[in-house]
Amino acid sequence: MKEWKDLFIGGAWVAPSTGRRLDVISPHDEEPVGGAPAAGAADIDRAVAAARRAFDEGPWPRLDPAERIGAVRRLAGLYGEHRDEMAGLISAELGAPISFARRAQVALPWSMINALAGVAGDYPWQENRPGVYGPDIILRREPVGVVAAVIPWNMPQFLTVAKLVPALLAGCAVVLKPAPEAPLDALLLAELIERAGLPPGVVSVVPAGRGESAHLVAHPGVDKVSFTGSTAAGRQVAAACAANLTRVGLELGGKSAAIALDDADPAAVATAVRHSGMGMAGQICNALTRVLVPAHRLGEHADALAGTLSAIRVGDPADPETEMGPLVTERQRLRVRRYIDIGVREGARLVTGGAGAPEGLDRGWYVRPTVFSGVDPAMTIAREEIFGPVVAVVPYRDEEEAVRIANDTEYGLAGAVFTADTGRGLDVAARVRTGTFGVNQGYTMDPAAPFGGVKASGHGRELGREGLDAYVETKSISVAVT
Repeated sequence: MKEWKDLFIGGAWVAPSTGRRLDVISPHDEEPVGGAPAAGAADIDRAVAAARRAFDEGPWPRLDPAERIGAVRRLAGLYGEHRDEMAGLISAELGAPISFARRAQVALPWSMINALAGVAGDYPWQENRPGVYGPDIILRREPVGVVAAVIPWNMPQFLTVAKLVPALLAGCAVVLKPAPEAPLDALLLAELIERAGLPPGVVSVVPAGRGESAHLVAHPGVDKVSFTGSTAAGRQVAAACAANLTRVGLELGGKSAAIALDDADPAAVATAVRHSGMGMAGQICNALTRVLVPAHRLGEHADALAGTLSAIRVGDPADPETEMGPLVTERQRLRVRRYIDIGVREGARLVTGGAGAPEGLDRGWYVRPTVFSGVDPAMTIAREEIFGPVVAVVPYRDEEEAVRIANDTEYGLAGAVFTADTGRGLDVAARVRTGTFGVNQGYTMDPAAPFGGVKASGHGRELGREGLDAYVETKSISVAVT
């Protein structure tokens, strides 16, 4: 059991304004694993006020970028020392297999901190540009201000690092609002931030529910909102930000297509689909959940997917041999089961899996890896984001139809194409409308490359130089020649 009593606001641990608690229940055995205080609206106000002071009056935005880079590298060192503790908390609160938690939920964010610090070291914080009318123009890139970073539960540390670290490197002050399902890892991070010696108010961590999230993103003291979550919630965030003309970045839902061309290896496609999301039981926004295959090879691909996904070892997240754990909440399990039932009712062929619990796992919020074949593009399971271990195999007649089906969605986050001809794959990649794409692999989250979506998958980019661009304002200065 890991319990916190206080919130981290303004560089200090302070009692919350409410007596409410966030009780964290294990998705595996439905037993308590920890708890944290639930911030109220007054706590959000205190955190924003502290961030406002740190930005408007404190040293952090005025430091040389090299000094901020040094502070972030100190944080990376502390993070590395606590990797095992962080992975254990994430595994317990989310049901992520401990092997996956160590690798993707912790080791990857840890490496990203130093990688993003390296990006900042090469960033053009100030440059001269030749003016058309005579004097050069000085361009300064300055921090945008107070940032509200709203984090979902599925990849909490990865998404926290993708928002927090570029904002800090830019010189912003950050109010971090983790999801109520995953407050434990966020408060451990707050302890590391405190030890890293950042000035008071530069980072506050306030776990809370949806109402407090709405209060934060609509707060007039916030200059920029960075939100990751569902498309429905993203629309509400965008509307709230519009009222204050607050800058906003949105990373939202996805229904990513894996296009298997006629020369693709079914085993390679199935392996990529497995690696794209099954480590978190399909609860990953850029998971490849639609697999588009040539109609004459439908059986081969469906069988390969069924064999690969049914072989996944599902069970206790604490077991190092476990490859897929439960869904994060009972509510999420009911949602996924409902979609599986809809797929059956609408006439898709259930190849493996189904709505029932895996054998021997009657307790906990488990769903079997599930594959549907012969899915029509108009079916619900081919159009809506399920956020669970459910894959829809959709047949197509030719390459043109494959691209059309891939683009026939409100989403545009990620995708992939599989082929023996890389040039052909790159041609397909150019025709599919997404923010990110992979050729012969699922999309790789590289800290040097910008990540984000188009259409209802949001706007703005995280990671890479573009991730820093999201947290700066560009100021143009012209100087008269004397």
